[in-house]
Amino acid sequence: MTTTDAGRAFEVAVAPENRTTAPWWTLAGIAAIGLVAWAAVIVERSVTGAGIGWIVAGLTIVAWTAAGLTLLRKACPLGRLALVGSTLAALTFVGLAARASRPAAGLPADLALAVGAAALPAVGLHLLIGLPNGDLITGGRRALATAGYSVAALGALAWLLGPRAGWGWALALGAGLAVLAGLAPANQRYRSSAGVTRQRLQWIGCAVALALEVSLVVVAMRLLTGWPRYPALIAAVGALAVPAALIGSATHLVSRVDRVLVATVSTAGLTGVVVGVYLVVVIGLGRTPVGHDRQLLVLSMAAAGIAALLYIPARERLTDQANRLVYGERFAPDEAIRTFGSRLSRAIPMDELLLQLVESLRKTFALQSAEVWTGGEGRYELAVSVPERSSAPLRIGDTALPVVARAGVSGTAWVEVWLPELLAGREHARVRVVPIGHSGELLGLIVLERVADSDAFGEDDDRALAELARQVALALHNVQLDSALQASLDEVRRYAGELQASRARIVATGDAERRKIERNLHDGAQQHLVALAVNLRLAKDLVLESPDAAAEMLGMLADSVKETIQELRDLAHGIYPPLLMDSGLTEALRAAAARNPTSTEVDAEVGRYPSETEAAVYFCCLEAMQNAAKHAPDAHVQVRVFEDDDGATLRFSVRDDGPGFDVHAATAGHGYVNMSDRLGAIGGAVEWSSTPGAGACVSGSIPL
Repeated sequence: MTTTDAGRAFEVAVAPENRTTAPWWTLAGIAAIGLVAWAAVIVERSVTGAGIGWIVAGLTIVAWTAAGLTLLRKACPLGRLALVGSTLAALTFVGLAARASRPAAGLPADLALAVGAAALPAVGLHLLIGLPNGDLITGGRRALATAGYSVAALGALAWLLGPRAGWGWALALGAGLAVLAGLAPANQRYRSSAGVTRQRLQWIGCAVALALEVSLVVVAMRLLTGWPRYPALIAAVGALAVPAALIGSATHLVSRVDRVLVATVSTAGLTGVVVGVYLVVVIGLGRTPVGHDRQLLVLSMAAAGIAALLYIPARERLTDQANRLVYGERFAPDEAIRTFGSRLSRAIPMDELLLQLVESLRKTFALQSAEVWTGGEGRYELAVSVPERSSAPLRIGDTALPVVARAGVSGTAWVEVWLPELLAGREHARVRVVPIGHSGELLGLIVLERVADSDAFGEDDDRALAELARQVALALHNVQLDSALQASLDEVRRYAGELQASRARIVATGDAERRKIERNLHDGAQQHLVALAVNLRLAKDLVLESPDAAAEMLGMLADSVKETIQELRDLAHGIYPPLLMDSGLTEALRAAAARNPTSTEVDAEVGRYPSETEAAVYFCCLEAMQNAAKHAPDAHVQVRVFEDDDGATLRFSVRDDGPGFDVHAATAGHGYVNMSDRLGAIGGAVEWSSTPGAGACVSGSIPL
């Protein structure tokens, strides 16, 4: 069985042989209760003045018996140990009852008392290290249990052969040693558990801590004040929490009690500290307090316990009041410095955080002024200062920038060498400059100033400032990342808007082009074809009546057919130039330049490209040539198409030497929008450049 098997603690399946032997363990529980009842009868009939101690002892045995039977019903072998312990306790109870009724009860009573009292701590140790299911999964645990039972056997033998005095204290000492020996293995088993099993162990841990707390208080009160008269009785009542926790953990009364467990353990530890201190006091006095001293000791112990419980809430309120008294506000001046990192996650603007920071710095370090400079790439501006002042931007050269970025907390001499501008007006003051750097990049500066006759900055001050600068650098770096991210998001939104508008324009342009083709076909080629059909019928009628007129009409029809063919060619040329499809960009652009009304020169010694690339370049150049002809009819136009040196980008430019225009004052016209849409659809881009009186240039690029 591995350590992780502890996770199945109270849910393990019981083998058939375990189920067949379960009634025997039930009988053992019934026998334990019977022994208790028998001892109660003996006490009732034979012991004069039987007190509540016998009742508590009997209830304790019954509680452990009920816990054992409940665990066995839930198929947990730990119930067997609980029943063994309750039976041994019942034997001890019977032995005590027999000796109380007859002081010379004989060997049976002594044997029952010796075996029960000696074996109880060993069974308790076995139960503790066997949590949560009673299995001893390692050799060390088995050796520890064996040692416990061996010591119990020797103790029983020594009790039978030796004096009977002090058996109660011996039993208490044995129980305490057993608990101490079993705490470490039980804690290790707890750490290896998880889920519901861990929660059930927490219940048991709370009960054990509570029992120890009660026992510790009772023993301390007994030693220090002589009260109560029967400490074992009260300790036994506190120990009833353990079987109650076992019963509750084996049923559905399981929930998270980790915080309760932490509070219980910490309270027990605090009680141990208080008890230890008072024991030292008593030992120092050299005697047990009596009379008035005892009352004072009890009252002081109560006061110490109450003070310990009220320490945390009282400390918070007293700290607030002290800060108001000393600083005039709820928080100490260094609160903003100590909590700067934690406040970064709150919705507080960076300017406000920096302002709070410099105010805290001024109060905490007794400064004359405090400043924070922020910026980058050698240019830094005064972000916040106390007292408020204005200053020109600080420029740091390329040589000094890496030195300043990697410098630590520096004084006046260093600043005079590398940042002399910061000493303007501070020549006789004590100055500290703290670079705010992140990954070798200087993001800002913290500048502190004290008057000349004040205390010098110490090592503790420098360490605190260095740590603060690290936190501020991280905050400023995050702000830069947020700004960059926001800029990227804005750029993405802009591109998305342009893409959406471009798609809408493409759809609208496509619809418009289809309607234009329809009109051209209807008004042009269709009319020619209809006229041809009519003239052909007339020619047919004239062939027999007037052959000369028919021949003349056929000649006219031939001319009409040629005109119709040319019109269809012109229409097809407007949709996709046949020359571009057959011969490529070079020939198509030269043909377009020949048709252009202005003087046009083409430099386009390029090869073939995908049809969408060639079409985009061709129509963009054609649009630019038409714009030049429209706005600069007397200009000379130069068209150039070429590839980059690495062959990764196809570029074009259409330049004219016309009057030009102001690019910033001009608005994007229909032609520019068409070119942007064409190139943007295939990952390209278009640019306009012009200067009044110096012509204009349209250039574009398409990744290959």
